[in-house]
Amino acid sequence: MTVDMGTAQLARRGCRLLFAAAVLGAAGLCAASPQTQAPAPQSHTDHELSREEATALVQKRYGARVVRADIADQDGRRLYVFRLLSSASKVWIVRVDARTGAEVP
Repeated sequence: MTVDMGTAQLARRGCRLLFAAAVLGAAGLCAASPQTQAPAPQSHTDHELSREEATALVQKRYGARVVRADIADQDGRRLYVFRLLSSASKVWIVRVDARTGAEVP
């Protein structure tokens, strides 16, 4: 099957034009009014961390393994209470606010 060079060039030019139109269309969507923009991601103050999220946060923060996780209530706020084990066999307890992820004394 042989293709005329003029036809091949025309096809490539058509593909380039379609690509340019798609890119420009996407750029137009990005410049849309604020009402059509996606909502901002939720901060930790809008929802509670799940036990899995809090566990991952604590393990990363302290470089230790969570060996036990409990839930407690302190003055009306929900806390996760974690028992951690370091690679040097040190064991300690960390309390984390379920909303903010901040350590609580």
